[in-house]
Amino acid sequence: MTYLETIDWLWAHLPMYQEKGRAAFRGKLDNILLLCDHLDNPQEHFPCLHIAGTNGKGSSSHALASVLQEAGYKVGLYTSPHLKDFRERIKINGVDIPEEAVVHFVEENKEYMEGEDLSFFEVTVGMAFDYFARERVDIAVIEVGLGGRLDSTNIITPIVSLITNIGKDHTEILGNTLEEIAREKAGIIKRQIPVVISEFHPLTAPVFKQVALEKESEIYFANSLEVPYTMDLKGGYQAKNIKGIVQTLRVLQQKGWKITEEHIEKGLSHIVANTHLMGRWQLLGEAPKTICDTAHNAHGFTEILSQLQQEKYDTLHMVLGFVKEKDLSSILPMLPKNARYYFCKPQIDRGLDATVLQEKAREYGIEGVVFSSVKEALIKAQQEAKVTDFVYVGGSTFVVAEVV
Repeated sequence: MTYLETIDWLWAHLPMYQEKGRAAFRGKLDNILLLCDHLDNPQEHFPCLHIAGTNGKGSSSHALASVLQEAGYKVGLYTSPHLKDFRERIKINGVDIPEEAVVHFVEENKEYMEGEDLSFFEVTVGMAFDYFARERVDIAVIEVGLGGRLDSTNIITPIVSLITNIGKDHTEILGNTLEEIAREKAGIIKRQIPVVISEFHPLTAPVFKQVALEKESEIYFANSLEVPYTMDLKGGYQAKNIKGIVQTLRVLQQKGWKITEEHIEKGLSHIVANTHLMGRWQLLGEAPKTICDTAHNAHGFTEILSQLQQEKYDTLHMVLGFVKEKDLSSILPMLPKNARYYFCKPQIDRGLDATVLQEKAREYGIEGVVFSSVKEALIKAQQEAKVTDFVYVGGSTFVVAEVV
């Protein structure tokens, strides 16, 4: 098979959360354990970090990988979902897994995968672990896909676990309260393995403390940490992420990993160059200034709106699209009424019809125009905006994927 044929086969034969939502979420670790056993348990052949959280886990994962690369280590990085190409999910030192490696993995294990009830995500995780083991990485940074306790990545024993924050997202799977969601994400805390919490919240901190106590794991709340560094990732919300990142690096230093202050400073200031991260307050154009961001829940939009208040512009134009299961009642009320809105549907089955979005927005006093595609909506927004205006594109990772 060619690479494109291989990717088509994966999408056609395996249920994919990106397309199917909850129906593709297995809610158990049996399959990934069996797959990794079939692969000779590659996850046991390299040290790793495990990163969970409602928002910021992707940025934090890339930042940690960047610093470790600057320190001279061969670093595996697993994140999800991808924006443009499947291979973005699996990197070593910022380089995507080669097409031939993807093809080889599927051809070698196709018979097994056809005989088992595997999901797209389970196969992707197995592929990443297998690739990192074969390439003998010095360390891998592994981002949780969804939740933590029952996520397919949660069969690793990391050096350090990092939980960025807790917000209400995927409530149909993880729970309706912050405490319930925190309990699911705390599922990545392993016995006697230190855990770092980037943000302190009075409702979730007791959950993390209790689980850490049960697991005899040292716990670090990084919110009060003084950080003398800056990141090249834009957006005010990164000021919260950086505290958890640096605290995680401090724990690694304590454990003997050779990471200097220069490595940290360079790594945090060259994240995009080192790991090719996209979609985090990413500049798409000037005059009018056009920014996209993958924030997709109430917690994320709170940070986005805070950042927008720091920008200077005459009129705000917002190109928005969401997935069907998104809790719009927690997002739409906070959006500015005086902005101009361009509603669209991301090109996936889970995409929310733009007309439905328009109707929902109207319930909260927000008026906007419906467009047949993300591209059409963005073109119209940039045409109507003055050079002194601001255009924001987001609402879903899949909207951003169509514009970066």
